Amino acid sequence: MTPRPPDFLLLGAPKCGTSALHNALSTHPGLFLSTPKEPKFFLTDGPPPSSGGGPGDVPTWGEHIWRREDYEALFDAAAPDALCGESTVFYLYDRDAQRRIRDLLPAARLVAVLRDPVERAHSNWAHLRGAGLEPEGDFVAALEREKQRIADGWAHFWHYTAQGRYGEQLEHLFSLFPREQVLLLRYRELRDAPAGTADRVCAFLGVGTGVVTGVPRHNVRPDVSGRTSGPTPSERDAALPYFADDVARVEALTSWDLDDWRHRGAP
Repeated sequence: MTPRPPDFLLLGAPKCGTSALHNALSTHPGLFLSTPKEPKFFLTDGPPPSSGGGPGDVPTWGEHIWRREDYEALFDAAAPDALCGESTVFYLYDRDAQRRIRDLLPAARLVAVLRDPVERAHSNWAHLRGAGLEPEGDFVAALEREKQRIADGWAHFWHYTAQGRYGEQLEHLFSLFPREQVLLLRYRELRDAPAGTADRVCAFLGVGTGVVTGVPRHNVRPDVSGRTSGPTPSERDAALPYFADDVARVEALTSWDLDDWRHRGAP
């Protein structure tokens, strides 16, 4: 069988609704989405680590599909005329992954969903806290521990603030791919107008619109982990400085007005 590398990738970011979008697009007869959703193929050049990292990292690394033949086999069941895609949410963040994608899939269409970085970081922390993996029960304290965790080799999902610095990530991506190959979406578009947003993705990929009628809303909402959803006003104020300069960079790259990402929590 002729190998079938993917035609498009949902690059991320984590906790931005990519699972919902992946599941919705998989209902389109002209598209074939991988199972598993996140093969993580481009995250390593060879086998992933087998030791170290943070809580739960080693089992997660063990899920990587890192052999090219195994990766391409994920798309063997696709119809001959279907477009193939996958949705590893760390590709946008990982600069080496971006380069590997460019080298193997230079013509790929790339889709990224971006969310208020404070909300994204909090949702990420709440997810790991709810899974029993995050030992730090204070969101702000977890942010303060991030640099040391990165230095200690903890996996990408623990990089709460670094993953939300989208401007840096996009600058690198645009140095590798022409902008016409990249579709950027805001999380709130996916949340508030799911069918229309799915149509935008379908049009970008070159398949029929009006086919994907919705996005599962239970996958496009803030995470709740034994408390009210979202950061408190004081948590938001403490987290904003991690992103302030990068929000301006995203605005310059996208022409978006991101004042809503800058709002402070406390009056």
